[in-house]
Amino acid sequence: MRLVRQNEQSARRVRRSRRPGKGKLAAGALSAAVVATAIASGCASDTDGRAGAHGQQRKLGPPAEMMRQYVDGLRAKQAARAAAAKRWGLAQTPLAAPPAPAVKPRLTTRKGFEVEGQAQLPPVFTTIPTKDKVVFLTVDDGAEKDPAFLRMMTDLKIPYTAFLSDYLVKEDYGYFKRMQRRGVVLNNHTLNHRYLPGLSYEGQRREICGMQDLIKERYGKRPELFRPPYGNYNRDTLRAAKTCGIKAVPLWASEGFADHMEWREWDKDLHPGDIILTHFRGREDWKGTMPDMVRTVLKTVTAKGYAVARLEDYL
Repeated sequence: MRLVRQNEQSARRVRRSRRPGKGKLAAGALSAAVVATAIASGCASDTDGRAGAHGQQRKLGPPAEMMRQYVDGLRAKQAARAAAAKRWGLAQTPLAAPPAPAVKPRLTTRKGFEVEGQAQLPPVFTTIPTKDKVVFLTVDDGAEKDPAFLRMMTDLKIPYTAFLSDYLVKEDYGYFKRMQRRGVVLNNHTLNHRYLPGLSYEGQRREICGMQDLIKERYGKRPELFRPPYGNYNRDTLRAAKTCGIKAVPLWASEGFADHMEWREWDKDLHPGDIILTHFRGREDWKGTMPDMVRTVLKTVTAKGYAVARLEDYL
């Protein structure tokens, strides 16, 4: 009880120190709840004065020093993010995503996207069920291999997920290996980007399982996510995907281009958990480059108060 009272008193002292004229913490950098949690997790005053479980006195760090280090760390991260945003021509600094949820959302197939026997097949969805104000960026196929895109996403620390097709990736497997080393998960978009409902079950299975095998061979791990080319699928597609080890089929709620966004929903807006699709494309196909696409997407996302989160953190 004594430790709890000390924690509460320390939290009040820190909150008072943040009132006008008492300190110069960056606005919004630290909430009282965060302060109290940090204090409770490991700092009362200098020494509790009572023996611990092994007969030793517990020495706990000073609250003020712990808070100073924490705030300094936040400020450094915010400054680095703002500097990167300026370097890459963003008018606003992208918002940081919240921590990954401790309990993953339950995925279900979107209404109207079901096939016969859907309950036994991988779910198909366009949005992750979450109350977090986050969206997820996914990039398809592998045609454009722009090194500036890799640098930009690394500098800005924007997470994204790739869905690859071998007929394009094979031009430079190394590009996507560099991407993987930066923490990007590489997923399945079939070997040859065929219209899957036009193929037999075995034909679809060759396209999906073949890409599973290739990604395992080249990049060390068989994917669990699959996106059918053009977003088209039938029951055979999902049956084949399941036999190949696929656990989920993320589609998309909106699509990003170098100069505009397109929307699936009638309100033409973002929603918590929306999946954004874009492609590995350049000036030959778009009115701009991949960094232009990133600027367009982030301008929209940030202006609406959303952060880009890591898709795999919610699956």
